[in-house]
Amino acid sequence: MKVTVVDKQRSGIMREFARAIAATIDGRFIYIPKDKGEGYITGFNWDEGELRMMVRNYYLNEEILLERTNEPDEGQEDVIFMLSGIFPSAFPGEDLPLTEQPSVFITPQAVSTMLTMPSNTFFRSIGIAVSRKYLQILFGTIEHPVVKSIVESKEHFAFETVISPEMVKTASEIQHLPVPESMERHYCKLKCEELLCHIFALLIKRDDVPAKGMHIADIKAVYAVKLQLQSHLDEPPNISGLAKEARVSEPKLRKLFKQTFGKGVFEYYQSMRMHEAARLLKEKHLSVSEVGYQLGFTNLSHFSRVFEQHIGMKPKKYSAT
Repeated sequence: MKVTVVDKQRSGIMREFARAIAATIDGRFIYIPKDKGEGYITGFNWDEGELRMMVRNYYLNEEILLERTNEPDEGQEDVIFMLSGIFPSAFPGEDLPLTEQPSVFITPQAVSTMLTMPSNTFFRSIGIAVSRKYLQILFGTIEHPVVKSIVESKEHFAFETVISPEMVKTASEIQHLPVPESMERHYCKLKCEELLCHIFALLIKRDDVPAKGMHIADIKAVYAVKLQLQSHLDEPPNISGLAKEARVSEPKLRKLFKQTFGKGVFEYYQSMRMHEAARLLKEKHLSVSEVGYQLGFTNLSHFSRVFEQHIGMKPKKYSAT
């Protein structure tokens, strides 16, 4: 099913998407119709659209191709922060829908997107749209090239970082509001800004290297490589082959990848691999040996060491927590 929506004058896409799939709207909540899945979308809009937040907690039983076109006001410069996979799984058990890979994706809203929402996938994300003016007030004094790009750059860019435990905690407080309904808007605004603080706290840990603007083709190439890595976690990456498939030179791929993710290709692959190992241990309840062999390790002692480097504890101990 193809859904075309236009994000115009900071109206957001929630209600247009709801109309397109015949969802039920109840106050600030949009409920996915039973014939298309289950769950809800909700959100807030503060300061005349200078700061907006959308919470997605649903799954779809059919694939939807969402074609979004942005038509910003003159002078409107918003940045999108998409925190995917930030909520815990809602359906424990063996027959879980697939879940989004946990990550924070940052890009200008002016970069129009075409997004495929695959069937049987659980979307557990928070999307934040912030004006450059608002970001300048919050983070304009931070002297770091990545922060400067996000707050000031007129060129396209894409950055991605991990979902931290602090972000998960803040997201949980947004999902399970501990305040009266009359205070929800104010409370969620503070929590939204808190999430932004956690994101920028991670970004400023990156190497202090100037970040260059990216063409749309560069962003697509980097994310095509990410998808290849994600789809073959049991195979070490062949960087020259990946560069050839993405139609960029190997040095350019290495440079773009490091700028976007803050890690080299192999380091990012290994991190993604260990987070998948953690998911298989926790959600699928596989044994340490089953997970290690499934992810391409022939030496389980080596798997245990790499897992501890990335997750902070041995896989056996992690699966028991």
